[in-house]
Amino acid sequence: MTLLDPNALADRYVTMWVEPDPAMRRKIIEELWAPDGVHLLEPPEEARAAADRLGVGVIFEAAGHDAIERRVTAAYDDFVAGQGFTFRSPGDARRIRDTVMFRWESVQKGEVVGGGTEFLILDAGGRIAADHMFPG
Repeated sequence: MTLLDPNALADRYVTMWVEPDPAMRRKIIEELWAPDGVHLLEPPEEARAAADRLGVGVIFEAAGHDAIERRVTAAYDDFVAGQGFTFRSPGDARRIRDTVMFRWESVQKGEVVGGGTEFLILDAGGRIAADHMFPG
């Protein structure tokens, strides 16, 4: 599945994180992501501070469909099913060649309570080769 419109890609990407059906979530992952795609997440401040104290860097990484599915499912179980969050894209996606950038919002009880920025690097077929997620 190639999504040329960056907002359509952003919307489909956000849908992946809130999809309640595990089989449909996996289908979306396989449509959006290259088989060897990687999701890189800037860790929470506490994790970065602990790593700094140890003199090491820390990045949360999931590579390949199976690892990405575990990552997305864990986020769904915690944030969506567990805490009642949903996520949405405000429609501000932009694309330059193989890079798509967009913001996302986390919503709880109808109120925006957080969000972040995504930088998606697409492969030649238009699927996500790398996802750089910056919450906050």
